[in-house]
Amino acid sequence: MGAPLIVKNLSICAGANTLVDSLSFSVQPGEVLALIGESGSGKTTTALALMGYARHGCRISAGRVQIGDTDVLALEAAQQRALRGRTVSYIAQSAAASFNPSRTIMDQVVEPTVIHGLCKRAEAEAKAVQLFRELALPDPETIGARYPHQVSGGQLQRLMAAMALIGDPELVILDEPTTALDVTTQIEVLRAFRRVVRERRATAVYVSHDLAVVAQMADHILVLRNGCMRELNATGNILAAPADDYTKCLLAAARPVTRASGKAANDDPELLLHVQGLSAGYGPVDAKGRPAKPILQDIDLQLHRGQAIGVIGESGSGKTTLARAVAGLLKPSHGSVLFRGRELAPTLQQRDRDELRRIQIVFQMADTALNPSQTIERILARPLVFYKGLSGEALKRRVRELLELVQLPHSVAGRLPGGLSGGQKQRVNLARALAADPDLILCDEVTSALDTVVGAAVLDLMAELRRELGVSYLFISHDLHTVRAVCDEIVVMQHGRKLAQVARADYERGPHHPYYELLARSVPELRQGWLDDMDRKTALAT
Repeated sequence: MGAPLIVKNLSICAGANTLVDSLSFSVQPGEVLALIGESGSGKTTTALALMGYARHGCRISAGRVQIGDTDVLALEAAQQRALRGRTVSYIAQSAAASFNPSRTIMDQVVEPTVIHGLCKRAEAEAKAVQLFRELALPDPETIGARYPHQVSGGQLQRLMAAMALIGDPELVILDEPTTALDVTTQIEVLRAFRRVVRERRATAVYVSHDLAVVAQMADHILVLRNGCMRELNATGNILAAPADDYTKCLLAAARPVTRASGKAANDDPELLLHVQGLSAGYGPVDAKGRPAKPILQDIDLQLHRGQAIGVIGESGSGKTTLARAVAGLLKPSHGSVLFRGRELAPTLQQRDRDELRRIQIVFQMADTALNPSQTIERILARPLVFYKGLSGEALKRRVRELLELVQLPHSVAGRLPGGLSGGQKQRVNLARALAADPDLILCDEVTSALDTVVGAAVLDLMAELRRELGVSYLFISHDLHTVRAVCDEIVVMQHGRKLAQVARADYERGPHHPYYELLARSVPELRQGWLDDMDRKTALAT
């Protein structure tokens, strides 16, 4: 059973900068309040402060956070630590990064009860199994014996929820818990989270940049910008009639806008990329060259110069493996990759410098793709030196041009990646790929971790670069709305196989492959009650 949360005049500073400015709100038991806004708006900073926690370099300078009868900010540090996992719990964005790979799931799920001395081990394990059932996890009696790598991403996210809920907290904080999940897995996780919150009448704060997800989870929405509250209202009111111009901007950015050029395959006769019968996987290979864990199976794909082709499918469908094989990061077991009519060597070590230059990859997580100890200038200079042999003033001038190309100020050149927002880092990631003057960019979930406004800006930028520079894209995503907005054709993958290829003219016309229809139905709509409608349709169908 939850307890009321009351926040009064909360302010958080980092040096002379105010990150959260005199924020006040309340949440009642059984209610979910969503915090939304762009990267850097103060969402996560506020959520962490509800546990009495401020990140390195930050301090809670004023205000009150009260959970039931407990004034969190008035407690000593040791008392606040005792509070976490018991009175208030936190579900982070990345479950994979939050679990210890060397310990079993059950050991980690029951750990909060052990640390706080809430119950004996046997009782805690029985409670964990019950939570596994409530969260619709498979094999609830035995899944706890597995290790984190032995379950899917969606299952691991729900297991993190079980870890957060096992101590019967009065307040649950959910920080972007479905951002990295594919659409079908996201629906399962949302259903499980919502059901548990409702049944346990938990008090919940949900941090997200995805307004369509928020519409299914939240009773009220608080809109933040630069640490200030711009609007607070019931979810239905926010969606139907937003009062603040910034809220209107967020809603507009959340609605897909076509950014593709509509270029047909025969507009340019040059066949840029031709994937033929490609199979690949991981682990040791047998005598016939077959990997121990096959992923891709007999993939055929064609991409012409200036085209953008989207690749969609659930986690584990082989999307990223396809990109890695094309880039030469993973050696195929069978098949070939032809680029501009010439077969590429299977690994990047065997490709010449010009082949490496022409195919670049932009990874999903700019945080891990950029060296945290190097300045942005050095990060962008490296491919310019390697591919172009630039130096001196010519090198500095080209770095400035690349920053302008991705609409970043020259001042970021001297910063480390840690001093940039998520959207800025992803732009640097894109600029580094563009430094090579490539013909093809492999985009692996490049907007999934970005808020709607920044994500829309990155997509607009990519469309502009495509028009101006003639760059082609292989755009990998689990977000069908984004792929439809960006790409001329969509390749649908499942279990390592290509199931269908859909042209832009047919996006809205059917019939399509049943799996494509499932993916399309699973994308949350920007309206309250969409998930309830989905549940009713599922119940009627069964």
